[in-house]
Amino acid sequence: MPLEKPQILTVAQLTRRVKDMLETQIGTVWVSGEISNWRVSPAGHAYFTLKDAESQIDAVIFRGRMMKLQFRPDSGLDVVVMGLVTVYEKRGSYQIVCEEMHPKGVGALQLAFEQLKKKLGEEGLFSEDHKKPLPLLPRRIGIVTSPTGAAIRDMLHVINRRFANVHILIYPARVQGAEAAPEIVAGIQALDDYGVDVMIVGRGGGSLEDLWPFNEEIVVRAIYNAKTPIISAVGHEVDFTLADFVADLRAPTPSAAAELVVQEQQALCDRMNQLNARMARSLKRSVETAKSRLALATSSYIFRRPEELVRQRRQRVDELRMRIEDHLTDHIRLLRRRVDHAARSMVLLSPWQRVHAARLKLAATLHRLSNSGAVSVANARATFQPLIAQLDALSPLAVLSRGYALAWKLPDRELVRDVTQLAPKDRLQVRFGRGSANVTVDRIAEEPTNG
Repeated sequence: MPLEKPQILTVAQLTRRVKDMLETQIGTVWVSGEISNWRVSPAGHAYFTLKDAESQIDAVIFRGRMMKLQFRPDSGLDVVVMGLVTVYEKRGSYQIVCEEMHPKGVGALQLAFEQLKKKLGEEGLFSEDHKKPLPLLPRRIGIVTSPTGAAIRDMLHVINRRFANVHILIYPARVQGAEAAPEIVAGIQALDDYGVDVMIVGRGGGSLEDLWPFNEEIVVRAIYNAKTPIISAVGHEVDFTLADFVADLRAPTPSAAAELVVQEQQALCDRMNQLNARMARSLKRSVETAKSRLALATSSYIFRRPEELVRQRRQRVDELRMRIEDHLTDHIRLLRRRVDHAARSMVLLSPWQRVHAARLKLAATLHRLSNSGAVSVANARATFQPLIAQLDALSPLAVLSRGYALAWKLPDRELVRDVTQLAPKDRLQVRFGRGSANVTVDRIAEEPTNG
C-alpha cells in the first residue's frame, strides 16, 4: 500500500491551531503570581510577566480594563488575575490577556488608599504648614453633603441650637458612587468662590467603598487648593479618609464638625461678659495709675516754679550760643591765616613764575649748546683739513685730472692694462678726470719693448 502523504503546516497554521486549542480547552482562568517587568506602552496598555518560584507567563492588560482598577499595579506586587489564555501569533508565545486583577492578601481599595496617601504625602498636601485656622465667629458656613442624609439634619440641628442666627449655605452633592467625587469637587469650588467663612465637607458613616469618594485624588486636591478653611467630617470616629489628612481640621462626626465650627451662643455671651468685666477692671487700674502719676507730677518743682525752669533753659541757651560764637570766631581766624599762607605760597609757587624761570634756563642752555657746536665744528675742520689734502694727493681722480685716463673693456668691465687685451671693434668705457666716454677700437699699435 502506498504511504499517506504527511500534512505540512505553515508556521502561521500551527500557531493558529495552538491558539485555538488553548482558548477552547483552557480558556479563561484565575492565576496568582508576582508581577515582574511591569511596563506601560504609550497607548496605555500594560505588559508584564506573571511568575512564581518555578515558572512564569507573559501577560497583558489593555487600557480599558486597567482604567477600572482601584489600585496601581507595579513590579513586585502579588496579584490574582482572571483572563483568557491565548497565543500572541506574531511571536508564537503564549500569554494571558487579563480581564480582572486584584491584589493578593489585601483589598484593592485599601491598597489604592495606601498608594495615594503615600504619593500625596510626598507632595506635601498633608503638611501642617498649609493648614488654615478656623474663624472665631463665622457669619456664613458652607456645607457640601447630601441634602437627604442624616448628616445634614444633625449638623443643622447642632448649629441652630448653638447659634441660631448664623447663615448656612448647602451645596447638594452625592456622597457615594462613581459620580460623587466630581460633585463634591464642584461644591467645594462653588462655595470657595462664593466666599463663605468656613466649610464643612462630609457625610455619615459607611464601608470603605461607601466613603471612597472622599479618598479620590480630585477631592483631596480641591480641599488643598481651597482658600476657605475646611473641616472634614466623614463617617464615624474610627473612619479615616484622605480628606481628613488634607483638611484644615478633622471632625470625628458631622455633628462634632457643627460644634467645632460655631461656639454656643450662651457660652459666647458669657465669654463676652467676662472679657467686658476684665476690660473694666483693667481700665479702672489704668485710670488710678494715671491719677497717681498726675498727682506726683503736680507736686514736683516743675509745676510749682515753671518760669524758673524756662529761665534756666534760656540761660543755658545763651551760654551755648556764646560758646558757639567764640568757637566760630577762632575757627574763622585760623582759616584766614591758612588762606593767607596759601596765597603767599601760590605767589612763590605760581606756574607763571616757574615757566619764566624755565624759559631763562632754556635760553642759556641753547646759547651754550650753540657755542659748543661752533667750537666743535671748527676743531673738526682743523682736524680733517690735512686728511682731505692727503686723500686728494692719493686719489686716482687727481692722477686722471693731470691728463691720464682709465679704460674698461665692455661688457665685462675688465680693466685694460695692456694693448694685447684688445682687438679691433672692441668697445671700451674710458674714464677721464671729469666724466667718461664709450669708444670703439679701430686699430691696435703695439710699442716695441726695450731689450
